Amino acid sequence: MTAGAVRRVRVVAALIPHPEGGDRFLCQQRLPGGSRGLLWEFPGGKVEEGETEPAALARECSEELGVDLQVSRKLWEGRHVYPDLEVELVLYAARIHTGTPEPLGAHALAYLTFAQMQRLAFCEADVPLLEGLAKGEVPVA
Repeated sequence: MTAGAVRRVRVVAALIPHPEGGDRFLCQQRLPGGSRGLLWEFPGGKVEEGETEPAALARECSEELGVDLQVSRKLWEGRHVYPDLEVELVLYAARIHTGTPEPLGAHALAYLTFAQMQRLAFCEADVPLLEGLAKGEVPVA
């Protein structure tokens, strides 16, 4: 990279409903100490070279939550530029096929409503997504 160039990553995230249904979805709080530490986000992570987005999402949720994920359709896509990073964020509908989520790669996990999410400190890349979800502009399934 040249001086002043910002690294670009493609990140996939999962909109995972509570197993009993309702209007709550799984969110995770980032580990302290790293970039954007203790901010909230939807579970997921970076797409590695040669990996499809659904495969990356399933891998990340297996590593970070200890669950097998069934990934469905793409719901939303956005872009955000941080001072150190350009994030292309893609949200997929997903359900937990097997396992119970554990915070293996997160500080905390919670099933939250969109209203509750808007009261927490989320990563800036997630803010337009949260607004779209709260207004019903982004589908939830």
